[in-house]
Amino acid sequence: RAQMYLSTLLGGLLLQGGKFFSFLNRNRLKASREVESVDLPNCHLIKGIEAGAEDIDILPNGLAFFSVGLKCPGLHSFAPDKPGGILMMDLNEENPRALELRISRGFNLASFNPHGISTFIDSDDTVYLFVVNHPEFKNTVEIFKFEEEENSLLHLKTIKHELLPSVNDVIAVGPEHFYATNDHYFSDPFLKYLETYLNLRWTNVVYYSPNEVKVVAEGFDSANGINISPDKKYIYVADILAHEIHVLEKHPNMNLTQLKVLKLDTLVDNLSIDPSSGDVLVGCHPNGQKLFVYDPKNPPSSEVLRIQDILSEKPTVTTVYANNGSVLQGSSVASVYDKKLLIGTLYHRALYCEL
Repeated sequence: RAQMYLSTLLGGLLLQGGKFFSFLNRNRLKASREVESVDLPNCHLIKGIEAGAEDIDILPNGLAFFSVGLKCPGLHSFAPDKPGGILMMDLNEENPRALELRISRGFNLASFNPHGISTFIDSDDTVYLFVVNHPEFKNTVEIFKFEEEENSLLHLKTIKHELLPSVNDVIAVGPEHFYATNDHYFSDPFLKYLETYLNLRWTNVVYYSPNEVKVVAEGFDSANGINISPDKKYIYVADILAHEIHVLEKHPNMNLTQLKVLKLDTLVDNLSIDPSSGDVLVGCHPNGQKLFVYDPKNPPSSEVLRIQDILSEKPTVTTVYANNGSVLQGSSVASVYDKKLLIGTLYHRALYCEL
């Protein structure tokens, strides 16, 4: 019924308000924004990443995981026929290289389409890797056990749920427990487009555990990156099309209540935490129009922001890196470890910088 109602509504709105909605969406996409370059001196592109590293998560010991090769309907890809994968880089090495992790037999590698990722270290030091996966553009969360000696991932579980219709990112809070963002309310591509076009703000954050699955925050334009504060008391959520980061307080029953909203002038994608300071690093898209309508002559730009004291009245926001697309196109994540910065992109290259 909701789908029929929306289709009828869209027909009327397109006839009457097309120009108005076009203006609104240009603003949400920051369609006219250009960036001034902010360069870092010691950077190089990472060999072996040519078609995106949408998300990056770094363990406390300096092992970095990359989610590579994401494909989405309507989104540009430099390797449309190649399955995605998980790469690893040891940031303790002098010249670290990205190596693809082997995945255990029985897991469908041909349709592997990884998106957001998160690691969890259990009390017995077992490392779990949670991966949002879109096999044939469906929505699952895969849980793997990382086996460091073999440089491999052992697949443990595939999670599907009606409350996870359009998963973007996860933050693991237990061996089978996580918060996830849905970037759309619907899973159908046409209804997704419609929902974004009408700015319905129906997207949400879901808490998943084997015993309980529930919506814990809602009303986002398009909930995207998610992470947790170092003291585990707060959850941070990026709302990409509203240009906002939401700070939510986590309660013992895993429910969330909104504490504050930080407004920014860019499309905010994935969020990472600097373990040494608690600062939030944000991979951003200064101009969403260029990101979604790809033109090699006018490619999407990249921007990385650092947010200090996010819980304070006036957090400090600084630009760590910005590029007009000549080096790096469509930055989606920035992650830091011991003065080393990794910047990933939605569908382009990845950058390694020594700060």
